[in-house]
Amino acid sequence: MGTYNEEAAIESVLSDIDEVTDGRAEVVCVDGSSDRTPEIAREHGARVVRQKPQGYGVAVEAALTAASRPVIVTTDCDGTYPMEQLPQFLDAINDGYDVVSGDRLYHGAAAMPAFNRLGNVAFALLASALMGHRVRDTTTGMRAYRRRVVDDIEWTENTGLSAELLIRSLMRGYAVTELPIEYDERLGETKLDPLGGGAAIAKSIVKVCLEERRRRE
Repeated sequence: MGTYNEEAAIESVLSDIDEVTDGRAEVVCVDGSSDRTPEIAREHGARVVRQKPQGYGVAVEAALTAASRPVIVTTDCDGTYPMEQLPQFLDAINDGYDVVSGDRLYHGAAAMPAFNRLGNVAFALLASALMGHRVRDTTTGMRAYRRRVVDDIEWTENTGLSAELLIRSLMRGYAVTELPIEYDERLGETKLDPLGGGAAIAKSIVKVCLEERRRRE
């Protein structure tokens, strides 16, 4: 997890992870918070890597690199993602998938602001058209990866990292599946600028898809 001022949600998210994994998960938080997020995370057994705020992708990539297990699960720490579905993600990895991506839009994502929901639909349509492969949710924060996928690919994006993680994996032939998940109201305030962040994500999707298409040639 990349964490930034999530003291309203971090305790419940970590408690849910601990409960559903029987305390066996190694949790890594790359944190740039100015509130009590890192202290709360440490109190609940998470390994906290402090980092100056540099954006979503920088934090998440650092967390991916710091994790030591053969299977890595990413999630946001704002209470929006269903930790009770973690076993389904791990089951899919055990069934042979390299990447399991949570699809927030399958059930409608009613808790998501309408503008964000429309933007996420547009991102998925754009990526699908450029890849020639239908995807439903390119920007979800909840995924499971085999370690080798994370290690084998050079990641370049920041705001658009979540889309890049899905697109490059798909276009390089890794076995990827999307798993429908519920999406809840977030706890705490959002940090993403919908317009600026949305434009950066769309730019990343185009850039990454074109790079991968050229790589195939």
